[in-house]
Amino acid sequence: MILMILLVIFFLFVIFVAYKMVKPPREIKGWTPGDLGYEYEEVTIRTRDGLKLHAWWIDQGNEKTVIPLHGYTSSKWNDLYIKPTMEFLLKAGYNVLAFDFRAHGKSEGKYTTVGDRELIDLMSAIDWLKEKHPEKSKKIGLIGFSMGGMVTIRALAEDERVCCGVSDSPPMDLNKTGARGLKYFAKLPEWLYAFVKPFTMWISGGKPVHPLEYADKVKKPLLLIAGKKDPLVKVEEIKEFYERNKKINPNVELWITEAPHVRTILLAKDEYRKKILEFFKRHL
Repeated sequence: MILMILLVIFFLFVIFVAYKMVKPPREIKGWTPGDLGYEYEEVTIRTRDGLKLHAWWIDQGNEKTVIPLHGYTSSKWNDLYIKPTMEFLLKAGYNVLAFDFRAHGKSEGKYTTVGDRELIDLMSAIDWLKEKHPEKSKKIGLIGFSMGGMVTIRALAEDERVCCGVSDSPPMDLNKTGARGLKYFAKLPEWLYAFVKPFTMWISGGKPVHPLEYADKVKKPLLLIAGKKDPLVKVEEIKEFYERNKKINPNVELWITEAPHVRTILLAKDEYRKKILEFFKRHL
């Protein structure tokens, strides 16, 4: 009887953890592209599966548009990497379309699927671009961070409208990153993730995404960024993707830094800006 009670308590705790993982707190702040000195339009993007995504469209009169993609638990209001990235992209003259993934920021959606249905969000944003601003989106580039980096890799393989992409700190095996995340953020043992994962899938309706599986599919220009001090994604995992991908993709690059997760932009700000802009200059 006591064992049964303990098991029930354990699985209720597991379900609670899973629920918290697929329904992260929303990051919403007060700044807008207007604070960076640019005119912008606040727009709503309807996804292919019926959700409304909140977005900013900054039209620079260019035929090239870059879409920054935020990470899990973050949003287009992220001060760490989205804001400075938008700033140097806008200064370089690119149009920018920034949006919140489902269940993040001001977008609709109850649950995140951490890279699965988020691809639908990106494809829907591109649908919107092509319909509303076809002359401003003849060439589309992506720069994604963490979960956004996962979506970037998938889009390069699955959406012909995307020309090139930068993937910063992308989890390559979500099982490993998810387990590390439990330990790093919640101070829970990594082995618990094996019990939590099925419930995250059940609650969110999503499917597990492992970008390493796309290493043999991406044939477009891709810049991978990996940090040696990243507690969530090991350099070796990103390097494995790179080694496999370069066999079929002559335009894949790997930049290894000393930074923690998505922190290269802080650790090497000037070099980061220079490297990203040079990449887009060559390939977009």
